[in-house]
Amino acid sequence: MTDSPDSSPADALPVHWHRRVLTLAFPIVLANLTQPILGAVDTAVAGHLDGPQYLGGVALGGLVFSFVFWGFGFLRMGTTGLVAQAFGARDAAAVRASVMRALMLALAIGVAVLALQVPIIRYALRMLGGSGAVQETASAYCHARIWAAPFALGNYAVLGYLLGCQRVRLALVTQVFINAVNIVAVLLFVYRFGWGITGIGAATAFADFGGFALGAAILWRLRERGLPPLALATLFDLRAIHRLVAINRDIFVRTLCLLGSYGWFAHMGARQGDAVLAANALLLNFQTFLAFGLDGFAHAAEALVGAATGARDRHAFRQAVRVTMLWSAIGAAGFSIVYWISGEWIIERLTDQAVVREAAMRYLPWAAILPLASVAGFQLDGVFIGATRTRELMKAMAVSLAVYLLAAWTLAGPLGNHGLWLALTAFMVARGVTLWMQLPSIERASCGGGRA
Repeated sequence: MTDSPDSSPADALPVHWHRRVLTLAFPIVLANLTQPILGAVDTAVAGHLDGPQYLGGVALGGLVFSFVFWGFGFLRMGTTGLVAQAFGARDAAAVRASVMRALMLALAIGVAVLALQVPIIRYALRMLGGSGAVQETASAYCHARIWAAPFALGNYAVLGYLLGCQRVRLALVTQVFINAVNIVAVLLFVYRFGWGITGIGAATAFADFGGFALGAAILWRLRERGLPPLALATLFDLRAIHRLVAINRDIFVRTLCLLGSYGWFAHMGARQGDAVLAANALLLNFQTFLAFGLDGFAHAAEALVGAATGARDRHAFRQAVRVTMLWSAIGAAGFSIVYWISGEWIIERLTDQAVVREAAMRYLPWAAILPLASVAGFQLDGVFIGATRTRELMKAMAVSLAVYLLAAWTLAGPLGNHGLWLALTAFMVARGVTLWMQLPSIERASCGGGRA
């Protein structure tokens, strides 16, 4: 599997860097923008069923899958890094082997999730809480949706391949296709077939299956002609499998640290009252919007840094870091300006509860500062994933989490919720600083004596 000659990294990287980065980033941003639309459709359909428990069930069920699938997001990130390096080295056989191993791992994890679906769903919903009616509807949603777990995880591997080979337009097509099928299916299953909450979960499962079918067709269409059949000895090469598992393990631990930080933020906020808890949750949506916007530049960094690493091209590595960081910083500054100017208007759109609005306005400046504090950590995540230096990424996240927990424990008492937001800001800064300090050694390790 390989890309077309006119998009080869060796030809494109020395010139037109800004155009290259924007070409890679923009489709990912568009794909991300389809996610809130899908969520809004599911929410609207559930909100028109006969009873509030359906809306709560979709919310809880969706949260379960967000955590489960986000936890397995390493399948996408690890695949991108490995494929990008093989792509940069112009090793089509390694590209093919990397994506096939990722698909095998996705299938194995998906089957394990299916086998353990009863305890996973039961204990996840028990931890989230909710009334008996909400728990019942959420369980029905989860048990309908979970059957697509192997395909949903396989889609991560396909997406990682497309990003690694810099086929971002096809990545956009697959994401839009999945979301479009989901929207049509949910309307059909709920309103035509009358499946209720089960229909909403089944629609998402159906869309994941359809997306994987499309992804498999794309993989077949883009396969490199002339390669010998993939030997089992190559596919099950122990060194390659060990590297794949190690990369995915590091990213998984890194993700757990990130989830833990947000979980502790919610826990500490809850101790200060329901209004503060709700205001913090509302303002964290600002950070989610930021992630949607900056993900494109992080993904561009993954692809370009991975290709530079595979080609052992130090100049390309440096340019990939500089240009993606520049555009990411411009984007973060834009978000900060929008939040400063329009934050109150956004808050009013998100809630009509006066006490929550008042609390959110009190802490809005922190939400406006956070994009600037977060940008380096967000972007360097992409750099380290592209270079497959995931052990260093994991260690940096662990150090940053320790800084955050210490700051939150120290500041939340005397400063209240302002101290908690200050600790979260320190966490984001620490992510950037700990990664930036390691960047020169990562460059040397990735490019060695390659051309500068």
